[in-house]
Amino acid sequence: MAEFIAPPCDGVIEILYQDEHLLLINKPSGLLSLSGKNPLNKDSVHYRLVQDFPTATLLHRLDFGTSGIMLVALNKQVNGLLTQQFQQRTIGKTYTAVLYGDLSNEQGEIDFPITKDVEHFPLMKICHDTGKPAKSHYQVIERHPQGLSTRVRFTPMTGRTHQLRIHSQQIGHPILGCDLYHNQQSQQLAPRLLLHATSLSFIHPITLEKINSLCPSPF
Repeated sequence: MAEFIAPPCDGVIEILYQDEHLLLINKPSGLLSLSGKNPLNKDSVHYRLVQDFPTATLLHRLDFGTSGIMLVALNKQVNGLLTQQFQQRTIGKTYTAVLYGDLSNEQGEIDFPITKDVEHFPLMKICHDTGKPAKSHYQVIERHPQGLSTRVRFTPMTGRTHQLRIHSQQIGHPILGCDLYHNQQSQQLAPRLLLHATSLSFIHPITLEKINSLCPSPF
């Protein structure tokens, strides 16, 4: 697979919440979370943020095509405390996605272990021998009248790379616009990956208040 060079991203990072400890931002689709090794892939969420917030560190990533909420620490202490919450899986996350076709159930759980596909970088694959446990819950929000697509709310129970994208493909309903995990039609049906990080809830590490952040889907 040829090396990926990100096309220029005109989308802007929107700041949803800001205090002296952390930021909540809305990442545009088509922007890397972290800069790549190739100088052509310098533009990223982190690269842009440190221009205004030199101490900013990302606590998690969103795939290049995914838009939505990201949590950013502004100092080492807050980074450490929030990282613990991620490791303990106490941070709540939901995503909105539009899947190919008509799902048969109103809700369900997808449970397939995921590992790197070494021969086909950057792909991941389902492997029951070497894969790490991965679970995603889905709830149908809306169905296309002709059954062409289904809008769902995803709640990932684990945070594996490409988890929602490969899980959707595995049940026969890939996310529209996905370039890596698709069928013959699904990639062409959308101009971008129709996956958006919609909500994030966590305990503020300094004030200890519960923060529930929402960022409506742009599609």
